[in-house]
Amino acid sequence: MSAAARHALLYATQFFAFGVILPFLPAVLAARGLDAAEVASVLAAGSAVRLLAGPLGGRVADALGAPRTVLALAAAGAALAGLGYLLAAGFLLLLLVHAAVSAGMACIMPLSDAMAVAAARRERFDYGQVRASGSMAFIAAALLAGQVVAQFGAAAAVPMILGGLAATGITALLLRGGTERPVGGPQGWAAFVAPLAIPAFRRLLLVSALIQGSHAFTYAFGTLHWQASGLDAGLIGALWATGVVAEIALFLWGRGLVARTGALGLSLVAAGAGVLRWAGTAITTEPLLLFPLQVLHAATFGAQHLAAMAVLAKVVPPAQAGTAQALHASLGTGLATGLLTLASGPLYANYGGGGFWAMAALCAAAMPASLALGRALGSERS
Repeated sequence: MSAAARHALLYATQFFAFGVILPFLPAVLAARGLDAAEVASVLAAGSAVRLLAGPLGGRVADALGAPRTVLALAAAGAALAGLGYLLAAGFLLLLLVHAAVSAGMACIMPLSDAMAVAAARRERFDYGQVRASGSMAFIAAALLAGQVVAQFGAAAAVPMILGGLAATGITALLLRGGTERPVGGPQGWAAFVAPLAIPAFRRLLLVSALIQGSHAFTYAFGTLHWQASGLDAGLIGALWATGVVAEIALFLWGRGLVARTGALGLSLVAAGAGVLRWAGTAITTEPLLLFPLQVLHAATFGAQHLAAMAVLAKVVPPAQAGTAQALHASLGTGLATGLLTLASGPLYANYGGGGFWAMAALCAAAMPASLALGRALGSERS
């Protein structure tokens, strides 16, 4: 199996688990007896744990020079902890179970990205095409889990989650030994903050926080807004699917565009598309207009993700790659998305779909932030 195929399989297995977790874990928790407030508290606790555990896992991987091994152990630990979704009862025990699963899952994607980006440069394969396997697996898992849950109940989603996580651990071990990196760079606490000393990395955190964070309102209230506007469930599902399909198309066939545009151009495209997408979504619920607006997900999410991977590959030393990826995932996207999700509640309660204007403003602010990122990258070259 080629290096590209191995990394594609790693993305497919982990996103299979994510594709079941995102839509169906709340139903699993509710079926275990938690009310709506308790479900929200458990999920929020998991998000908080991931913000802390992700950088820790990345630092351990860099310190040991063994991202493949750390990823495999983390995935296996998450799968074992996930058995608690079937065995535990009551709010406190399920909170602890989800915290343990979240701690294991926290470094899976950052370490996968760090290894895939390095392997893409070493083996000369297209990172975007490999990453697309994850998005395709996410769609397939969500569709399959919907049928399984409808037939057998919410608890049937748990074996699918555990299977995806276990397969991720096994697949990580199948990666070639070249994914292990030599130990080097700063040690101890200094190793955690070392990437923050890189100007381009700091600028990237802000750009990703503004652009990726701008999705928080639609993730939290897009469906509710469209339902309130009279759109049926099938149409809403098609709108969501359109965004993911457009993202996959960029990953599969956008290599030439990515090469010509560069990290700065990709961030500017993502920011401009975000202004257009969120402003348009704020003023219309007409399906004929919403579908092309959803296609812009390829730019607002996909283009910025590829820009971030390009910047990290360029400016972060290999011995800090896992730490930097995890810090970016936690501070550049996770923390911003969490805070903006909290802010989205009052925005939607007071302004309804008008809350999308705030997301458009974030993307407008990302334009000068992207130019600052470009200047930092220019100084790196000099």
